[in-house]
Amino acid sequence: MNRRRTPRSASAEDLLSTLQHLTARARQEVGVHQARVELAQALQRKMLPATLPTFPGLKTAARYAPARDGLDIGGDWYDGFLLPDGALGLAVGDVQGHDVEAAAFMGQIRIAMRAVASTVADPGEVMGRTNDLILSMDSTLFATCSFFRLDPRTREFESARAGHVACVWATAGGRSGVTADAGGLPLGIESRQHYPVTRRTLADDGAFVLLTDGVIEGPSLPIGDGLDRVRRLLSSHVGDSAEELADRLLEAAVFTGHEDDAAVLVLRHEAALATGPA
Repeated sequence: MNRRRTPRSASAEDLLSTLQHLTARARQEVGVHQARVELAQALQRKMLPATLPTFPGLKTAARYAPARDGLDIGGDWYDGFLLPDGALGLAVGDVQGHDVEAAAFMGQIRIAMRAVASTVADPGEVMGRTNDLILSMDSTLFATCSFFRLDPRTREFESARAGHVACVWATAGGRSGVTADAGGLPLGIESRQHYPVTRRTLADDGAFVLLTDGVIEGPSLPIGDGLDRVRRLLSSHVGDSAEELADRLLEAAVFTGHEDDAAVLVLRHEAALATGPA
């Protein structure tokens, strides 16, 4: 006759051994995750510009806040740089994903756009060539982006948009709005894309804000409502400095409830004409 064996009760030594094994495994997994977080944060710090160029009467400021999930990093970025002819290049964008791959892809786009913008003046052509260059890298990721070119002498402001969210502006005279510029597909989807160019002149005292959707969109906050909220905030504080405006706008992103990362780039412009670098 077969008798069923009574299961042996786990001894204190068995339980301790199992606990030690689980603890060691948990520590190893935490260590790997922490290493990935530190790598991602290092990539983010190195790939975002430490300083932005300014001109007399034209001041820039930017802020970035990481995502509240994943590796605390995302593909949002901003950039500001001087072009060979003395113009100012500004860019803001958003790569899909919140990991090291997204951060690395963001860096590739930023470098590619800088390189193209140094040889091509038209913002639409800058966007198109950057798109083709990104596609040649055979990445599975894509990105939305806006690129701006500002002549500090004439205040002519030209822009091209690749599937990115609209910008917000306000003047000291009480006018404000959300841009409705035409655009093309995000970068990295199809080659030989056409990106329309919008031209405006920054003749008045005011501010122009480039941002990503983490600033204006949340679970219960549609993009349109978020843009209007930023417009009203900007209009109420348009007399603040570029640094103060950037801080206010990034703080406002917290109230969207969005867990995405967020980037803000503020251009504060005064009515007086600028003549050269500050």
